[in-house]
Amino acid sequence: MKGLENTTYLIALIVSNIAALIILWAAIKKPVIARLLFSILFEWASWMNYTTAINYPEKYLEYASMSIGLYKSFINGWFKDHITSMVCFIASCQALIGVGMLLNKWWVKLASISAVIFFIAIAPLGVGAAFPFSLIASAAAIVILIKDEFNYSWKHSGINHNIKLNRK
Repeated sequence: MKGLENTTYLIALIVSNIAALIILWAAIKKPVIARLLFSILFEWASWMNYTTAINYPEKYLEYASMSIGLYKSFINGWFKDHITSMVCFIASCQALIGVGMLLNKWWVKLASISAVIFFIAIAPLGVGAAFPFSLIASAAAIVILIKDEFNYSWKHSGINHNIKLNRK
């Protein structure tokens, strides 16, 4: 796979895929934990993409060499002239997915479906997107769609929210 000769990409690939396996395991065992992990992941990715797009937009051109044909052409073409606006838009979508994972009902469903679409869309970036991380993470989001109760994430805390105060 192109990009594995770069130690930084190799380490990121290993760490990302371990994280994806942990999220998948959590989705199977306790979907609300997977939702929390996805929220943290998407909020972190949003922040990283936003700050990188603002400060070092040229970094995104490195993904072209690791991508499949159509993506390589897109990155070296239109995207090259619109990096900051495009990545800031993606970062905003990532932030929304992260928030949606913490909410309830259709918000979680929308966030999970959006996560699957996002992960499938980045798969052709290859090592640049820690492939096969995106496929494993997609599977975890699908498991959430199947197994989760779609309550607010804090409703699973086990805290009794109906505590009555003794007033004399």
